[in-house]
Amino acid sequence: MGIRLTTVPTSMGIRLTTVPLGVMGDSATMEKRVMTDSKRRKGLMAASALLGGVLVLTACSEGASSGGDESSKKSQAAAVDKAAAEDASQAQIAIAPKNGATNASINNAAKVTVTKGKLTQVTMTTSAGASVPGTLAADGTSWQPNAQLERSTTYKINATAEDTKGREAHENASFTTVSPANSFIGNFTPEDGSTVGVGMPVSINFNKPITDRKAVQAGITVTSSSGQQVVGHWFNSQRLDLRPEQYWTGGSTVTLKLALDGVEGADGVYGVQQKTVTFKVGRNQVSTVDASTHTMTVTQDGKTIKTIPISAGSPDNPTYNGQMVISEKFKETRMNGATVGFTDDDGKGEYDIKDVPHAMRLSQSGTFIHGNYWGAPSVFGSANTSHGCVGLADVKGAGDANQPAAWFYNNSMVGDVVIVKNSPDKTITPDNGLNGWNMSWAEWQADSAV
Repeated sequence: MGIRLTTVPTSMGIRLTTVPLGVMGDSATMEKRVMTDSKRRKGLMAASALLGGVLVLTACSEGASSGGDESSKKSQAAAVDKAAAEDASQAQIAIAPKNGATNASINNAAKVTVTKGKLTQVTMTTSAGASVPGTLAADGTSWQPNAQLERSTTYKINATAEDTKGREAHENASFTTVSPANSFIGNFTPEDGSTVGVGMPVSINFNKPITDRKAVQAGITVTSSSGQQVVGHWFNSQRLDLRPEQYWTGGSTVTLKLALDGVEGADGVYGVQQKTVTFKVGRNQVSTVDASTHTMTVTQDGKTIKTIPISAGSPDNPTYNGQMVISEKFKETRMNGATVGFTDDDGKGEYDIKDVPHAMRLSQSGTFIHGNYWGAPSVFGSANTSHGCVGLADVKGAGDANQPAAWFYNNSMVGDVVIVKNSPDKTITPDNGLNGWNMSWAEWQADSAV
């Protein structure tokens, strides 16, 4: 009795088994007996090789199961990443300001754009959840909010876009706009759409001191349809006036552009204004007050249209000399001497007139040209009796259009020039009101930052 080597397939490979020859029957026994030695050796060599192969296969299998799991995981992850990348949307969304930005502009900073695709949805909300309306461009490549943003507010933007294959891309960002403490604005005159006299400068008063005057002035341009060169002059860290060398050309249009959005005017203090203002210049009217002859001559476009008797400042309180610009008009107003330093021993104003008619301001310190109903008619054209103002005959209540003060009021506008000469007082300082015309052009240009 002997054995026979046979192979049995298994789930793990091939298993060798031995079977008693007697169990296999007589034919198997006869086969075994007639085997030659050569065949016997070949059979044993084959079995040995087969067994060795099984051992080798088993060894490889054991090696893969014990050391190949991590490699397999990395391979699978790479395959997933590759598949995801191949299926990713080509649309590329960009949100401005960048995520986490602070001191962001309230004007033009917020914007969503996309390349290689089109925006399908953009939502913008405040941190409190309030929705911010916006407009998607017709070509679907950009979106912007419809109105100026609020200062000191955090905004969130969520955007979705699709590429040409309909695959979606998403992006989101959050930013905070500049605070009032970290921003500045310029209050300007004249107003948009107004018509003014030829002497009206563009005057800008900033609500915070400006240390980088060059950067701020570079963001401000004033141009005229007349082609006149316009230059700025800094009176101090918060006031910038701009004018041409000579008065504006009558009938011209002047444009003021404020491109101060994001301009750093001082350390950590940014501009927020992005605005264009236009105003028209009316006819050229200049009125000259001669304090020595007590008269005022009114000219329009170089021609005298009226001569009016006046009463200027008394010898104790003379009127300033110089070129002055009408900056405000009041049909009636109160004038109290205490507000400009004219007080009695009791501290009360030397005068307190609650209904001064047809008053027009010439200086910030209180110089007006106005109607006078309390003075004797004889003083107009013959004596200087006021506390420094220029007075014209008028009536109480400002109701008589035939009075000299009423005529002058009705024929004057903000920006008209009133020149005072031959007064014993000094020339008014250029920054006292809108009176920079009292500086030479060289002096004016000297304090421009650009």
